[in-house]
Amino acid sequence: MQLKMKMLFVIVSLVLALPGVALAHTALCTCFDNADGTITCEGGFSDGSSASGVSLIVKDGGGKVIEQGAMDKTSKYTFKKPAGAYTVVFEAGEGHKIEIDGKKILE
Repeated sequence: MQLKMKMLFVIVSLVLALPGVALAHTALCTCFDNADGTITCEGGFSDGSSASGVSLIVKDGGGKVIEQGAMDKTSKYTFKKPAGAYTVVFEAGEGHKIEIDGKKILE
């Protein structure tokens, strides 16, 4: 009987711990060169939730902010492609920051 109670306790403990794991999500962001002088970035989260309203920042090669906005209702943001080196920063809060080097954004 004691073994069954211990097993039941372990099972209940695991079930109660699972919702915390299920709520965890990872930020996702990909940017594309549209070949028309603009870049479009699409964001979201691994649990399928929207990135609408999430901050997107574009910095020049020296780290100076040259563009700042938020993802639209479709979780996209389009901006004019900067001349020279730049970095795109998807900033969705602590632990949810993605930096993309402009050299890695391809057509």
